[in-house]
Amino acid sequence: MKSIADQLPPEIARQIHPDRRKNEAAYWAVRDQLLNQYRGQWIGFADGIVVASGSSPVTVFHAAEASGRHPFFICVGREEEPCRIRRVTFPYDTSYPGEASPLIRVEFRHATGLPGVVMDRVIPDTGADASVLPWADCQLLQLDPNLGVQGLISGVAGSSAATHSFQMWAQLDGHDYPCRLQADFVSTERILGRDVLNRLDILFRGLAGDVIVNP
Repeated sequence: MKSIADQLPPEIARQIHPDRRKNEAAYWAVRDQLLNQYRGQWIGFADGIVVASGSSPVTVFHAAEASGRHPFFICVGREEEPCRIRRVTFPYDTSYPGEASPLIRVEFRHATGLPGVVMDRVIPDTGADASVLPWADCQLLQLDPNLGVQGLISGVAGSSAATHSFQMWAQLDGHDYPCRLQADFVSTERILGRDVLNRLDILFRGLAGDVIVNP
């Protein structure tokens, strides 16, 4: 498989930490040996070993990044399946093309408890595997490509593209939630995915035209 890092925009690929590339190559060298134990699981792989594993991508991602080893992050046996970002619309924002869409405000933070950047017009999308921000927003958050993890992302049409994932936190209703933030180098939409939504209660009130977090 072609290195995911090499599928990123060249200006981003050049800034990837060399250990990310090293750990990606090392993973493929032993991948077949990992299938029996880790097939279907998300893992962080670094320095020849699995540093974190489990079924929840965001939990494993945060645990792997905590190792400080710049691990390669992947789902074993499903390496070519991209993180899916599906478009699910609900009636709230009547200016949205087609059916109106619910919008919320989210504060994205580098670390829990520390101030971040508040983003408005974020779509809470239950069809999205992970949260997504345009690269311009990632730059506003001062995300360093050297700290990101290469991966694949896919939209409704099914075609995949390279993305860069960052360990972040999403602040909603006074609580910080772990977030697996994907950089989108094409689209301009802001999406809060199931990496965060599955950790809170959210009520979509279409007739009332509002969204309530932790009602």
